[in-house]
Amino acid sequence: MQTRSIRIKTLAAAVAMLAAGAALTLPGVAQAEKVLRIGMTAGDIPRTLGQPDQGFEGNRFTGIPMYDGLTQWDLSQKDGPSVLIPDLAESWEVDAKDNTVWVFKLRPGVTFHDGSPFNADAVVWNVGKVLDKSAPQFDASQVGVTASRMPTLRSARKIDDLTVELKTSEPDSFLPINLTNLYMASPAHWQKKLAEVPASVTDAAERSQRAWAAFAVDASGTGPFKMASFVPRERLELVKNDQYWDEKRRPKIDRVVLLPLPEANARTAALMSGQVDWIEAPAPDAFDAIKSRGFVIYSNEQPHVWPWQLSFNEGSPWLDRRVRHAANLCVNRGELKQLLGGMMGEPKGTVPPGHPWWGNPTFDIKYDPEAARKLMAEAGYSKAKPIKVKVQTSASGSGQMQPLPMNEYVQQNLKECYFDVTFDVVEWNTLFTNWRKGAKDPSANGSDAINVSYASMDPFFAMVRFVSTKTFPPVSNNWGYFGNAEIDGLIAAARTTFTPAERDAALAKLHARVVEEAPFVWIAHDVGPRAISPKVKGVVQPKSWFIDIATMSID
Repeated sequence: MQTRSIRIKTLAAAVAMLAAGAALTLPGVAQAEKVLRIGMTAGDIPRTLGQPDQGFEGNRFTGIPMYDGLTQWDLSQKDGPSVLIPDLAESWEVDAKDNTVWVFKLRPGVTFHDGSPFNADAVVWNVGKVLDKSAPQFDASQVGVTASRMPTLRSARKIDDLTVELKTSEPDSFLPINLTNLYMASPAHWQKKLAEVPASVTDAAERSQRAWAAFAVDASGTGPFKMASFVPRERLELVKNDQYWDEKRRPKIDRVVLLPLPEANARTAALMSGQVDWIEAPAPDAFDAIKSRGFVIYSNEQPHVWPWQLSFNEGSPWLDRRVRHAANLCVNRGELKQLLGGMMGEPKGTVPPGHPWWGNPTFDIKYDPEAARKLMAEAGYSKAKPIKVKVQTSASGSGQMQPLPMNEYVQQNLKECYFDVTFDVVEWNTLFTNWRKGAKDPSANGSDAINVSYASMDPFFAMVRFVSTKTFPPVSNNWGYFGNAEIDGLIAAARTTFTPAERDAALAKLHARVVEEAPFVWIAHDVGPRAISPKVKGVVQPKSWFIDIATMSID
């Protein structure tokens, strides 16, 4: 693990480099504009063509600002939970006789950035881009980051211009939540890009790919910001959409500049040297220095888990539940929180006690190394005979907090409980892709666990995709192939319950059993620290993975 002195020296060197003008200049930006410059943790600009990559940092910075879904999260409050609210759909209901059929009433008068209308045809087209392989606009590159987040959606049908029917493969009360991940891109603008593909390109799939590639650098959604310029791996510039349909979210900021800065010290240096106004996940050792310069560090509890997800393949070291419980008991989360400058929550499971889905599990996740060593001894392990574990992780990325120092700390913790831990460190987007391929795929590189943080604000994201036998790769993110008939039955009970209170009760039973079976080592809950210039006003950090730039202003 890096020492404090090494980090401070690295930070000072980075500040000097930036002060010398080595990076992050903004040519052509008028001085009179209100410009917000953001340093992301991503190593590249998240995809801009409608379905972002780079995890939920992509949704945060190229999804929500540029696009809308049928539904969205309320990001306007910092104290209460972030709840589901209408977006491009004004209302929806499930068919009482056939719970696989939903009818969505669409918002009238909405237009895409290119001026074309948003309507039921656009919804059908956008469902087709990720689900219908026979559709001209089908884009395989957008499927992985979308279909796995709404696995039961099967089709869309226009009823009239402002009414659309969505059909699922089975009754699924989670569908309106899942639809926050399906962003509406302009069919008319894509058709224009398709028409520009040379006639000499006759293969339909290649023509579609070329059209999407052209769309990505000249995108058109319905969101509060429009694309102005795009340089891959360098910057994305967005400008305000003066005609945005929601007056409350019509931007006051003229331009947003998004910059990939995957290394924490480089992000911190960029902020402190005045090169950016906002950074995600600042270096913990620099919190005092950041605040002394007048910057504001925002944080809040959020539905977010930073875990090790465990493999249940044949021969995995995690097949014995005693070993899984021991690992959860051997992590000193209180000390890890101190190392992160207090910017961490200590998990008791996927959701905290008191949450409607808590369920009061019998296994208590806490720091008890003596109990951990006893369990390991019962399982046949000792200091002389440790169990070998390999974990695939990244050096940075969306929601990954400070992955290398955190993993190195956990490595040292677990050594005291007879674990011999090694790491396979890959690039963040590679890790995120591998997460959908599964522990049996060669991309796992022999790893017995994977360290990918995830959002837990909806039931599918929080639990179902990790523990259902129906979500084994490549369907969704059950990387470790965990699951059994009991868990599947609890999932089915929750999914087919459309009354919120009863659904919460069913999810509580599911959560309790998941914690007791421990397919994860639950290490941390993120609180989303970000450092922002005091000139940026109206910042609301909700209890969410996301944040709304559209309602902010600059002095």
